[in-house]
Amino acid sequence: MHFIDSDATRQALPFDRLIPALRERFAGGCEAPARHVHEIANPLADASADAHGRKMTSLIMPAWIPGRYYGVKIINIAPGNARSALPGLHASYLLFDARTGVPLAQIDGDQLTARRTAATSALAGSFLAREDASHLLVVGAGRIADLLPEAWGAVRSIRTVSLWARRSDAAEATARRWRERGWNVQVVTDLAEACGTADIVSCATLATEPVVRGEWLSPGTHLDLIGSFTPAMREADDACFVGARLFVDTDEALKKSGDLLHPMAAGVLHADDLKGTLTTLCKGVATGRRSDQERTVFKSVGHALEDLAAAILVHEATTG
Repeated sequence: MHFIDSDATRQALPFDRLIPALRERFAGGCEAPARHVHEIANPLADASADAHGRKMTSLIMPAWIPGRYYGVKIINIAPGNARSALPGLHASYLLFDARTGVPLAQIDGDQLTARRTAATSALAGSFLAREDASHLLVVGAGRIADLLPEAWGAVRSIRTVSLWARRSDAAEATARRWRERGWNVQVVTDLAEACGTADIVSCATLATEPVVRGEWLSPGTHLDLIGSFTPAMREADDACFVGARLFVDTDEALKKSGDLLHPMAAGVLHADDLKGTLTTLCKGVATGRRSDQERTVFKSVGHALEDLAAAILVHEATTG
């Protein structure tokens, strides 16, 4: 079995290869049972930590292509890690031969997860963002947010990147890295104004209350929501969905994301308002953006298919 570290995983997953690989796998499909979700309490948490910081969520995500590959990812999310300046997400991926069960690779799950997540948003954006979209607003300054300009730059001609984060020091540090990579970056403090001028608003936070409000968004904006993968998490308020065309990575988003469950409970959003998934978009069954003036929303919660597609790419790139 090959052990593929963080650097090798990153090098094997350039976005100009990963995004097409995801598109091919969403169109071709795979077997992906429902993920296992476990909440692991931390009795040793600091007494000042809120309820969100006293537990870790662990996800176990299997997927396979019959006769080819079988993979399992274990991903642990600990929002309280921010208090200790640690990443909130850690993961490992195991890839096997689906015929024999022989282990093929252990892959750095942090890099794999972050890159496939950013690539999934960009893949959706290739169908949903305006063709002339050039101004990207990133909300958040974590590991996934750090990759968003590069991912979006693979599908749209991004000329300006704005960045907003709750912590100004994190925003400034991220902006410095982006400038070193050649991006034209501005750190913003007025999120409402920034949302109103951006073509694409891409959110990658662990927020439990809405960060972006629909009244801030202009006609033609594409809103990309990455962070809310449990019912208790939200990045967008109900108004973000009013008058917008909604797409998701998979139907599981309707059951798992607080971004969707809250407006559905309020009667603002209904399940039949969903216009498509990445599978129907990639197969050409669903219609993406129809005009420059309509607002679009993409909500992802992550799917084992995405991990498997990325893991296969890593394995074949490092062993071929």
